[in-house]
Amino acid sequence: MKKYTSSIVVSSVFFIIWEGVARYINASYILPSPSKILEKIWMLKEPLFEVHLPATLMVTFLGLFISIFLGVVLAIAMSFNEKIERTMYPIVVITQTIPITALAPIFVLWFGYSIWSKVLVTILMTFFPITINVYDGLRSNKKDIEELLITYGATKIQIFLKLKFPSALPYFFSALKISLPLSVIGAAISEWLGSQSGLGYFSKRMMTQLDGAGVFAPIVILSFIALIFVWIINILENKIIKWRNEG
Repeated sequence: MKKYTSSIVVSSVFFIIWEGVARYINASYILPSPSKILEKIWMLKEPLFEVHLPATLMVTFLGLFISIFLGVVLAIAMSFNEKIERTMYPIVVITQTIPITALAPIFVLWFGYSIWSKVLVTILMTFFPITINVYDGLRSNKKDIEELLITYGATKIQIFLKLKFPSALPYFFSALKISLPLSVIGAAISEWLGSQSGLGYFSKRMMTQLDGAGVFAPIVILSFIALIFVWIINILENKIIKWRNEG
């Protein structure tokens, strides 16, 4: 708990200042106070938590799961085969140069307001960090140890399982800690640009009504969810990669 004390203090000071400035401006449609936002979340708790939050979480988890599967498989393939690496690495990088706000409406045209138009946006935002981090992790092992294993007659599969896979685990968890918040953001952006449900859609609807607290309410929920996700990943990382803590 002590290591989070400074973060709690800084966050508390930030919200106190925010509350004071918002009350001084006294224009909630421009800058609602934290207390007004919390009040709005409580007033609209049923549609927020029973309708829109489940829709956003479905997009988030489905897009992230597909990104993890595709990213890990591609990273392993690139680490085993240089031709695949030379072919696919530039393509993976190019995917990050395409503006998401330009692609999201196109996905809506292709798939309508179904879940898949939003899942594709989430995949595009999370696929890159997972693929690149895992690929770098698979290449991070010391070459002299790999050569030693080869002299002992180890196969590529054995080298992968005994050396490359453990070396890539910290990189994989780092990728997850980057991709989880991005998946939440991607789901919200896709819902904002084209959807009939979800926290992003709710925020957009509140904006048309000039309801500042209503616009901020889904953002606060999304931020809280992202923090919980990263916290869970940190716990899993410490449980699984015990050897790093011991070192």
